[in-house]
Amino acid sequence: MPRGIARGLSAGFAVLTLALLVRGAPLLPLVAVGVAVLILLAVEILMRVAPPAGAAAPAAHEALLDTSVLIDGRLEAVVSSGFLTHRLAVPSFVLRELQHVADSADAGRRARGRRGLDVLAALRAAAPERLVVLDDDVSEEAEVDRKLVALARARGADLVTTDFNLNKVAAVHGIAVLNLNELAHAMRPAVIPGETLQVTIVKEGKEAGQGVGYLDDGTMVVVEQARGAVGRTLPVVVTSGLQTAAGKMFFARPLSDQIV
Repeated sequence: MPRGIARGLSAGFAVLTLALLVRGAPLLPLVAVGVAVLILLAVEILMRVAPPAGAAAPAAHEALLDTSVLIDGRLEAVVSSGFLTHRLAVPSFVLRELQHVADSADAGRRARGRRGLDVLAALRAAAPERLVVLDDDVSEEAEVDRKLVALARARGADLVTTDFNLNKVAAVHGIAVLNLNELAHAMRPAVIPGETLQVTIVKEGKEAGQGVGYLDDGTMVVVEQARGAVGRTLPVVVTSGLQTAAGKMFFARPLSDQIV
């Protein structure tokens, strides 16, 4: 029903109801008219809320993937979790760089490159409609990072990376950056001074008497008076925390009966 007709009928029934009230009409016709008016008003509200027939759903925002985030290996899990809803685009020059890494003579680089190709294959298999390869090239730029920044600006796209320097350069150019390392840091559980943790001492610290251990998420914990406890798991009390460019680290001391 066109909206203009619904509005007209609603107004007409309202006027009719008022006229019947003025003339002292029986109650039942008034109730019937009132119900009809409410139904028409409900139809009008639904017309305003519902999208027009045939309207297309809004397109997902685009995000360019760089080599580092593919080699990193965590992207597939992030996409599967639903936290990243962008349309994912891999520029052809990123794909060439990834292939070059996968063909490296160095075993470590070759393994990382192949892992990146495996991540791409998994993303393609899981959500083929969300992953595209862009043939766009930025011929005036020689470096891959500069090409990514220029392409992201030209397409109005976001950038997904784990590269700290690329993150900073893109941010200067006003490009929204989704850094998986920053996401990982944000998802680390909060640890506050006075909290007790179980920490396995894996090596000696730099300062006298210190031992070093790590939480499950990789956060470093420097434990005082634990140099002689390498290989042991100790209950420790957190004394302070320190934010660094690489993330957060904590300082702790063993419980009184665990001091070594």
